[in-house]
Amino acid sequence: MSQSVTAAGPVAELVLTGDLARPARLTVRDLLAWPQHPVRVSFECATSGIRHHRFTGPLLHDVLNDAGPGFDPARRKDRLRFLIALSGADGHHVLLSWAEIDPDFGRAPVLLAVSIDDTPLDRVGPQLVLPQDRCGARHVSGIDAIRVDGRYAPGS
Repeated sequence: MSQSVTAAGPVAELVLTGDLARPARLTVRDLLAWPQHPVRVSFECATSGIRHHRFTGPLLHDVLNDAGPGFDPARRKDRLRFLIALSGADGHHVLLSWAEIDPDFGRAPVLLAVSIDDTPLDRVGPQLVLPQDRCGARHVSGIDAIRVDGRYAPGS
């Protein structure tokens, strides 16, 4: 995981790359610049039963949209070929489609959580939270990389 060092100690960073006009390196503190959305979730875990948590953070769509995804905004369907790959310090990887998070399509309220149960995530990094999921398998802790890729289309 990429880290910055501040007077308070190491701070986790996530790197935004891919088909973006403005790739970036972001910390949890940087993610506070977007509107924050609180959400309560209950995930059914196969090994430990139901887990209840409170998360707060910006929508993944808002953060990625501000980075300037490389689709043509005038062509609504152009964004449907874009994939979002996320990886975390916990070794988990998740692949989402842009359509899942886009307000014109799936509108899933996917968060880049900056806190869990009122505990800030500055040192460990943001968490991917999909509140609509019944099970928490797509939950990723300590996100260190997000790649947006628009190369995928049938026959390519």
